Parts: sequence; structure tokens; C-alpha cells
Amino acid sequence: METERPSPRYADIDRWDPADVLEAMLGGQFAAVAAVRAALPEIQRAGLGLEQRLKGTGRLIYAGAGTSGRLAVQDGAELMPTFSWPHERLLLLIAGGEEAMVRAVEGAEDEAGRAAELAGHHQINSDDALIAVAASGTTPFTLSCLREARRRGAFTVGIANNPRTPILEEAEQAIFLNTGAEPIAGSTRMNAGTAQRIALNLLSTLVMIRLGRVYRGMMVDVQSTNVKLTKRKAAMVAFLTGGTEEEAQRALERARGNVKLAVLLSHGCDSQSAEEALRRAEGKLREALDWIYGADSSTRAQEEGCHGEEKACHNLKKG
Repeated sequence: METERPSPRYADIDRWDPADVLEAMLGGQFAAVAAVRAALPEIQRAGLGLEQRLKGTGRLIYAGAGTSGRLAVQDGAELMPTFSWPHERLLLLIAGGEEAMVRAVEGAEDEAGRAAELAGHHQINSDDALIAVAASGTTPFTLSCLREARRRGAFTVGIANNPRTPILEEAEQAIFLNTGAEPIAGSTRMNAGTAQRIALNLLSTLVMIRLGRVYRGMMVDVQSTNVKLTKRKAAMVAFLTGGTEEEAQRALERARGNVKLAVLLSHGCDSQSAEEALRRAEGKLREALDWIYGADSSTRAQEEGCHGEEKACHNLKKG
């Protein structure tokens, strides 16, 4: 159990100068990044597996306890405002429930039975995909979530920081983050936690990109939860169509705030054709534009002079 092992290197860390303490801890953070880099092939395979389940109506489920659980819940919660991932298709399972997000709940991580109950209560099934995160790789609550989800047919991803542990061996796709011993033995909020946070961020963002919720490096499914994001939507539509922000705002009003529809409307589509194009493209704006053009949208846009600052193409065929 490498994450629990006291490291001789840090045996006298409490006697070091503050600058040396910080330097040593920062070095551990770089090691965490390196651990994620080594796991990129596994993260890619996990992402493609998640994509296959989530292209339909399945739910994305996160499971964890303690620090790992909080990191997992945070990653999942951020998908809703950033990518408009539907609330009803997101399930966050943390040992101890919502209270555990802000304080330790004694014994919660050992409640394997509770995890199985939750899986049954939420009717996890073969349409779903679950990401289980535990630095130790043995946490009873998290392991039970993974086992029950897999028994019910869900696609399972296991993320852990210790090798050859149950969460890695029993998940359909394992992601081992080899962060080794912590500067403070067992304090997995440090190196292990950093690696988990990066891996989760990469994994979920890859899935959202693959599902068409990003176009030309922009969050085209972002929700307008504040004034800043409302302005960002208008700026995105203006950039993607070459129009002014005033024109973009009018398109967004016609599109009821939907950036993808607003872009298609700005290109000359009527509402029905724009919605049909997105439906055929399974929500992917690039493919919707390809369908309207009847050719590669990026190549055609360049031929027509549709660049960021230039006037948008208005001679697109109706859908």
C-alpha cells in the first residue's frame, strides 16, 4: 500500500525550513502529473468506453469516499453548467451522502451494504457507466458500488493509486495512477488527490468532446447561469459565425439560448432545418454543418471566407 507507506525521504520534514517543505511538496505535485501522463492510454480507453454507453440515454455515475469521493463529485457536478450534461443523467455516490462533502462522516467508507442499497435504489443498469475512485483501491463503499454496478451490466472504470488492488482488478477499465508514497504518509489529498483530479478532468472532458459538446475549442453547450456566461454565449456565436455580437444575441433569442441552434440560424437555416440537422448529427455541431453543406464544413467555410472575424456565410443550403 504505497500511499500509506512512510517515506524515509520525508522522515524529518517537520524539522525542515519552510522553503524546503514547499519545494518537496511541489515536487510531489509534478510526480502526480507524470503519473497521469503514464496512464493516458488507459484514460483514453476508459473515455471511449464511457462514450459508447453515454451516446444513448445512460447515466454517468461517480462513486467514492473521503477525498476521492469529493474529487469525483466535484468533477461530475461541473459537467452540468459547463456542458449542459442533464441532471437526470448524472448520479453522484459518495460515502456518507451530501454531508460528507464538507466534513468527515465516521465509518461511512466502510458501509459496503449501503453502497449496494444505493445501486439498487437508483436502478443502475446496462445503459449506465460508473467511475469508481479510491486512492487505496480497497475502500469498501467504493468497491461495493463498482461490483454492484458491474453485476447490473454497467460499464465500470476504476481509478486507484495502489497497484493490483480490487478496484483496479475488478473494473472493466483500470486507471492506475502511480504516485507512490506521500510527503505525509497516508495523506492522499496531496499527490494521489492531484493525480485523481487531473485524471478525472481529462477523462470527463474527453467524453464531453466525443459527445459533441465542444466545437472549435468552445463550450457550445454551456448553460447561462450568470451574466458572464450569457455574454460568453453571444461572443461564441459571433466568433463562430463571423457576425456581430448584436446579431449573435438576436440569433440566440430565436434559438432560446441554444448556441448550436443560434450558429445554424446565423448561417441561414430556419428553425426546423436547424433542429433537424442537430438531430441527425446527434447534437454535434460540426456534423450538423457538414450535413447542411453536403461537404466538410471546415473546408467549405474556408472557401466561403467564413473565418472568426469575417462576415459569416449566408449561402448555406437549407436543411
